[in-house]
Amino acid sequence: MKYDIITIFPEFFESVLSYGVISRAIDNKIINVNLHDLRKYTEDKHKSVDDKPYGGGSGMLMMPEPISRAIEDVKESKKKSIVIYTSPTGEKLNDKIANELSEYEQVVILCGRYEGIDERIKELYIDREISIGDFVLSGGEHAAGIIVDSVSRNIKGVLGNESSAADDSFKNGLLEYPQYTRPENFKNIEVPPVLLSGHHKEVDDWRKRESIKKTFENMEEILDDSQLNTEEYDYLGKLQKDHLKNIKVYIALIHYPVYNKDLKKIVTAFTNLDAHDISRAGKTYGVKKFYLVNPVSDQRELVKKVIDHWTVGPGVKFNPSRKEALEIAQVNDSIEEIIEDIEETENIRPKVVVTDARIKSNMIGYKNLREKIFNDDIPFLILFGTGWGLTEDVINSADYILKPVKGYNDFNHLSVRSAAAIILDRLLSSKI
Repeated sequence: MKYDIITIFPEFFESVLSYGVISRAIDNKIINVNLHDLRKYTEDKHKSVDDKPYGGGSGMLMMPEPISRAIEDVKESKKKSIVIYTSPTGEKLNDKIANELSEYEQVVILCGRYEGIDERIKELYIDREISIGDFVLSGGEHAAGIIVDSVSRNIKGVLGNESSAADDSFKNGLLEYPQYTRPENFKNIEVPPVLLSGHHKEVDDWRKRESIKKTFENMEEILDDSQLNTEEYDYLGKLQKDHLKNIKVYIALIHYPVYNKDLKKIVTAFTNLDAHDISRAGKTYGVKKFYLVNPVSDQRELVKKVIDHWTVGPGVKFNPSRKEALEIAQVNDSIEEIIEDIEETENIRPKVVVTDARIKSNMIGYKNLREKIFNDDIPFLILFGTGWGLTEDVINSADYILKPVKGYNDFNHLSVRSAAAIILDRLLSSKI
């Protein structure tokens, strides 16, 4: 593997390349790292590499001519090569990308500086933009060093023990298990007995479970790439159930106050499908209670009859799972009443989240709301409107307005039960 790094600070890499695994790989001629000073490709006496951006704005941009000359000089047409630009706007580096890059014969890395590079360089020369995280650094040299290290670990011979790479975090969609060495007792913390047992299968099983646990707790999203057997899935399921105990989410289907198509405030009628389907979605995602709100007494009685049929009546034996789902359902006559009910249960007023198909200012996204639900020790009440949506007074009184469920086209007419299922999945689903 040959790396060619284009930078205005080649001295930066002296320590990066002089120690550890990368230094040994260079000494053993497994990898070759060449540093190219971008200023040597300038033609003015000041060796300028940056200039002001067209259209104004703060900061300076790296000029296209020196970069063009440098890339054309170092890239070898006869090798399987790729040109990478280190940038905070690029795809985030992960183990999969590092493994893909290790298949190339030459990796050219352009280290970004200032406010970035001229867009035409990206169009003409850059194959991939890569970021090392959602933060901004003073330059791309740090990222280039990380790319060299992470990619090289996947190249045969770089690591002394070939099994080391296979046991690294992120392999097989799991983080690495906890490790211990001597002494057996350190400040009254003992090494887990299974590691001292000498039973290799028990040790392997313990390590796999600990890897699953650590991944679930710290980077749940990569579990989607993991390959688990039935027992391991069962263990993961126990972790998920324990985690769900901390979630305090309530949902409500609002039949009043809502709009009709003429944007007049109305009361809508209860539907059997909404009650059944939203109950099942709520139970699936760990919702604590599902409220059906309607001020009309006849409508409330009708809903109660349906719920009773499946929870205490003849439907119990016919469909036990429907009983389980509808047991979280409760009928109330107003939004204020359900807020009081939650406050009495949780000893704190819930944060009210409204959903709406119309774009509004100051809406909250699914990622941010999910983080609040999982990290803030407070209850949340999510309101779903029937008819043509919740009225403005309800929306304006809420703590959060959730962004609409939307595809890539202009059609946006989901049923409330479909929208509720999608929203609950985005906010409360496990990432596997």
